[in-house]
Amino acid sequence: MAWGRDALEVRPKRTYDLEALEELIASLIDASCRGAAVIVEGRRDLLALRALGLPGPVIMASRRPALELAEEAARSYSQIILLTDWDEKGDEMCKTIELHLRSVGSRPDGEIRSRLGKLIKKEIKDVESLSGYAERMREQYGI
Repeated sequence: MAWGRDALEVRPKRTYDLEALEELIASLIDASCRGAAVIVEGRRDLLALRALGLPGPVIMASRRPALELAEEAARSYSQIILLTDWDEKGDEMCKTIELHLRSVGSRPDGEIRSRLGKLIKKEIKDVESLSGYAERMREQYGI
């Protein structure tokens, strides 16, 4: 049997999005289990990550100056993941914190944030909506 274009179109495109989303969530959880700290903007973001099953340290950035946060995070954690919202404020906060982390010798990971942003654009704009979005996708595609 030849695998033509029709065979590839059997599965809706959105299920690929769900698979990619699940992979990103799994990699975030894995990093968290290995002790990586995740920097988010606020309490609702922290709660959304806990709802997704994230067990490790989560640092809220909105409660203190970026330089102070970066210095403390760099001293306390060898791996730091930036996961701010995908709006203008979140982008600016991510850049500022990343700059401060790099200035104190840390190499923050922004890859998960970037990949999630590309995957969820036009659907959600903030981390606090991530767990609800993942749940809706799972229900919609029966996974």
